[in-house]
Amino acid sequence: MTQSIRRGGRAVRLATRRAIAIATALAGIVALSPVQAQAPVPGALQPAGVTHVVASLEASGVQIYVCKRDAANQLAWTFQAPQADLYDASGQLAVRHRAGPSWEAPDGSRIIGKPLQHAANPDDAAAIPMLLLSATSDGGPGLLNTVRYVQRLATHGGAAPAQACVHEGEEGRSPYLAQYVFLK
Repeated sequence: MTQSIRRGGRAVRLATRRAIAIATALAGIVALSPVQAQAPVPGALQPAGVTHVVASLEASGVQIYVCKRDAANQLAWTFQAPQADLYDASGQLAVRHRAGPSWEAPDGSRIIGKPLQHAANPDDAAAIPMLLLSATSDGGPGLLNTVRYVQRLATHGGAAPAQACVHEGEEGRSPYLAQYVFLK
């Protein structure tokens, strides 16, 4: 499956792990070591009492929106769920991100997040916000079972579809890229 995200008036296509790495570089997202990943984080997204980074992963996916009636009875896009795959620095699938929000590793470890803070991405004002979420384990032992916080950083894309929704229940998907940092 191919996804695209608009960057600077052109579409960046995402089809394979290699294409994801290339698109990530084009989008200005660089695979960061855990120490580098923490440098540009806004103060509001830095939790107290963190002892170390469990993983820093690059995400490629979509933000899913549904057409619903708002308080004024007008049709509008409403966020429903994320759907993304998170890759380690070698390009291997490390975690799947779904509704909840939840993250699940192939080893069976799983966490559920609760948003605590958000901040606009100063490098991409049209992107979904960067986030800090608290995390609780919801699966077995493994990569994610000790994670206490999740940061969504370096966001690009993912905002509600630009075209107006016209049919209640209609689904819209917006491609996005982000860095997820899992903290203990």
